[in-house]
Amino acid sequence: MTPYDDFLAAFPDYATTLALDDLRAAQFARLDRQDQVYLDYTGGGLYAASQVQEHAAMLAEQVLGNPHSVNPSSTETTRRVEQARAAVLDYFGGTKDYTAIFTLNASGALKLVGEAYPFAPGGRLLLTADNHNSVNGIREFAQSRGARVDYAPLTRPELRIDQPALHALLAQADAGQSNLFAFPAQSNFSGVKHPLELVETARAQGWHVLLDGAAFVPTSRLDLRTVSPDFVVMSFYKMFGYPTGVGCLLVRNETLATLRRPWFGGGTVNFATVQGRMHVLSEGEAGFEDGTLNYLSIPAVETGLRHLQRVGIETIQTRVQCLTGWLIAQLLALKHGNGRPMVRLYGPASQDMRGGTLTLNFYDPNGHLVDYRRIEELAAQARISLRTGCFCNPGAGEAAEDLDEGDMRAAIEQAGREINLQRFLHVMQARGGKTAGAIRVSTGLASNFADVERFMRFAEGFRDQTALTVGTVSFDIESCRVVRDGG
Repeated sequence: MTPYDDFLAAFPDYATTLALDDLRAAQFARLDRQDQVYLDYTGGGLYAASQVQEHAAMLAEQVLGNPHSVNPSSTETTRRVEQARAAVLDYFGGTKDYTAIFTLNASGALKLVGEAYPFAPGGRLLLTADNHNSVNGIREFAQSRGARVDYAPLTRPELRIDQPALHALLAQADAGQSNLFAFPAQSNFSGVKHPLELVETARAQGWHVLLDGAAFVPTSRLDLRTVSPDFVVMSFYKMFGYPTGVGCLLVRNETLATLRRPWFGGGTVNFATVQGRMHVLSEGEAGFEDGTLNYLSIPAVETGLRHLQRVGIETIQTRVQCLTGWLIAQLLALKHGNGRPMVRLYGPASQDMRGGTLTLNFYDPNGHLVDYRRIEELAAQARISLRTGCFCNPGAGEAAEDLDEGDMRAAIEQAGREINLQRFLHVMQARGGKTAGAIRVSTGLASNFADVERFMRFAEGFRDQTALTVGTVSFDIESCRVVRDGG
């Protein structure tokens, strides 16, 4: 039997997704033509050739102008933008109860929430340690207005939300104040899928809930008729590759009325006066879409959503689950000649409540950490696209490496405003060999077995290698403990 036969025997559901192989051949042929393995879907999705062709044809045929007018070109632009907005709401089942606000990206959507949410003394912001930095940044708005900021910790080694700790923090809220709880539907660091039931649990205790859907919605169904957060953020390029520069904030209509913008700009007002020094903000999404929308790109969102609907999100999810399950088993089975594990996997070592994101580090035969930056360089030479670093998620990385507040403060005290990842790593080496940073591989719509098998052949090449290690620090994978040589 071939490796592919063995894979199919272990993951028979993969056979239900074989239509994706035909799609790859027709719409993503550039991957094989350029001999590229793309394993960075959490960083950005890949677009189908037909998406770009359809959008280019529309641009070539239409006369589209700035939508803030009623002339023919503006009217056509407005029609296409509103058609895309309706398509977004329909795709997520939010047509009746939600407003869709177009933004530059998911970070722009999160900034809108942070600046407009009515934080005040007595209110709270509750974050999970597993959050993208753009979610963490909301704490600056909350703190500046006197709201309390807390973090719910993660469990180790699976990096799931510590449920007892979270529920204790949720119970502390004064329901008469403005309280916001923010968490990711899926971790961009570990791939963990956090329970969506937390949305209703928090709302029942007097919290508004912000759900970061950026890593979740490219491969999983989010239906706002069954899960009803107050805010959902996403970037469309992560869902279907094109266009970039367009994100979205979905807001429950009843929650939208509570937001207060701290400024106004072009396109957001119904009336503004210099002499009278006052303004009247536009109602609905118009009051939040600053300046001129990316009106030439927004119509491509509808094209991308149709593409996903034709493929089927459930089909994508099944394929990703099969490839991820196989990768987990293969990576954990990698051993050096002396029997030591070659890989440390962060997060769940199973497919239970996890997506297609795997974060890991390699270790040499003596248990020394292999430099992930060199791994990325070698992967690039092998024409494999993966990602390394901290992935803009410091809390999950700190939990994964057992870094504590003392480690953070020691690094800041030594480096001050000059702190960066390299300075931080140097300080951590001096504090017992802790580290930060890892390797992330992620699968998506156009991934196939050949991609993950080629990555595994690449990974096997580090068996019994010692030339790429960092320092003289070892990690006991079974006890999850950092030790020095001989220690």
